[in-house]
Amino acid sequence: MLIKKNSIIQGNSLEILKHIPEKSVDLIFADPPYNLQLKDTLYRPDQSTVEAVNNDWDKFDNYQAYDKFCLAWLKECKRILKDGGAFWVIGSYHNILRLGTSIQNLGFWILNDIIWHKTNPMPNFRGTRFTNAHETLLWCTSSRKAKYTFNYQNLKELNEGKQMRSDWHIPICSGKERLRKSNNQRSHPTQKPQALLYRILVSSTNKGDTILDPFLGSGTTAVMAKKLQRNFIGIEKDKEYIVLAKKRLKDTKPLNDEIIKLKKSRKDLPKIPFGELVEQGVIPPGAVLTDKKERYKATVTIDGSIKINDMSGSIHQVGAKIQGLPSCNGWDFWHVKEKNSSTLLDEIRGDYRSKKLN
Repeated sequence: MLIKKNSIIQGNSLEILKHIPEKSVDLIFADPPYNLQLKDTLYRPDQSTVEAVNNDWDKFDNYQAYDKFCLAWLKECKRILKDGGAFWVIGSYHNILRLGTSIQNLGFWILNDIIWHKTNPMPNFRGTRFTNAHETLLWCTSSRKAKYTFNYQNLKELNEGKQMRSDWHIPICSGKERLRKSNNQRSHPTQKPQALLYRILVSSTNKGDTILDPFLGSGTTAVMAKKLQRNFIGIEKDKEYIVLAKKRLKDTKPLNDEIIKLKKSRKDLPKIPFGELVEQGVIPPGAVLTDKKERYKATVTIDGSIKINDMSGSIHQVGAKIQGLPSCNGWDFWHVKEKNSSTLLDEIRGDYRSKKLN
């Protein structure tokens, strides 16, 4: 079987995954059956039926059968993921712990567990448990020593200049985004919001990367991949879901190159030694550096080191010593003190680098 990029293959994931070449995909997003084990119909207080997940594809005879199923597709995912590739899997308390065990046993390295906090969760109509307002995502890479993609700076921009946290507040699909049949029933019971896949792909892929979704469902992963100019491969067993996904893809236009261009992370930018800023007079000898709260004051010397009383060294060494820490990123710690303001060293370095490159 020839697996083409930007295509949806109908069939059983356990069989189709075997035909994908080894180390050929950059990111895998898996939204597998959760094994919810729902046995009874759920009702709202007004006695209307809750649209729960009761499809055959989510039913397993026991935990052992579910574990066997998951281990089979996880092994194939490990085989086809590139070294340093990203593996994302989503689940609930029903299955995520079982998945985590298999993931670690197979040699994946878990980088983060992400809490998807649903800002508009379905209530617990029986009133017998807490409202289930979150799901868990595991972000993994191929091995502990792998060099993986993480677009830190872009996520920081997405989060108004602050580090992106591991709790993501994103609503579940509703309104126009929720796909519905002519009778207003949901077209797919576990449709994931586009915002969730948007953040995943921006965080750990680049333009032209290949994204695999072994349980494509209604096609959200493929839609966001196309929009962000990534390639996709989707596997789905249900013909109706494939029709939905293809329609969504037909209505999706890729964003232009300028819009999807990601900023380079700091580690990928040209190196600028602190001494160069001193030599060029950007931060002249004698300038005063302080921490954010102005608890410490250091003076810049002619060789690019900084001095506090009898202590001297690089911006990193002195920053670590005064805080009693094993290390410190001086660019993020020190500010240049001026009359009525102070400016972070990293901002000064960024301005200097931009002028130098232009």
